[in-house]
Amino acid sequence: MSDLTTLSDLDLAALLCSRVCHDVISPVGAIANGLEVLDDEDDPAMKEIAMDLIRRSAHQASAKLQFCRIVFGAAGSVGSHLDLADAGEVAKNFIGNEKISLTWNTPHETREKTQVKLLLNLLLLATTTIPRGGNISVNLIGDDISVRSSGEGAKMPEKTVAFMSDPTNGDDMDARLVQVYYTMRLAQTGRYSLIISQDDGDIVIKAEPSAATAAA
Repeated sequence: MSDLTTLSDLDLAALLCSRVCHDVISPVGAIANGLEVLDDEDDPAMKEIAMDLIRRSAHQASAKLQFCRIVFGAAGSVGSHLDLADAGEVAKNFIGNEKISLTWNTPHETREKTQVKLLLNLLLLATTTIPRGGNISVNLIGDDISVRSSGEGAKMPEKTVAFMSDPTNGDDMDARLVQVYYTMRLAQTGRYSLIISQDDGDIVIKAEPSAATAAA
């Protein structure tokens, strides 16, 4: 990953902000729609439907913001470590219980912040491989991270594969692809190698410490 293209600080900040806005705009818009129904409707049944929409959308928006705060932001910046159990709860709230189920297999301990952020970014990458839903299993053994996604038609998006194959080409960088770039930067900073493979129809994304890191 030594040839990974480097975005300017301004471009990276702008694209990550766009990514966060993209993730939360749908539930926030649903809250606005629900409030409009409450203002315009007199039917108690419709008001209850609107309130249910607002509750669910507010929970979803909060879960996405908390997840983005760790994945992209400076959550827990006072210290250099993050609690894996807390990260797991944030991840489970982000995934929800509709299309995707999450299995979280990590030790009950704190880990270095970059490692936890990398783990969660691999989880986020995995969600793009099963658009029809399925299961994602997150595993942390020692310093080896692996995320397995299983579901009908599991496949890594073509733009992701193309960029990871040629990370010097940033011409198509957008709010979606920047998360792939950011994940690769985290791996580079933590001295990890990223490996993507297919196993019996499942997509497996691994982050393994480089030989130099393992020997340190």
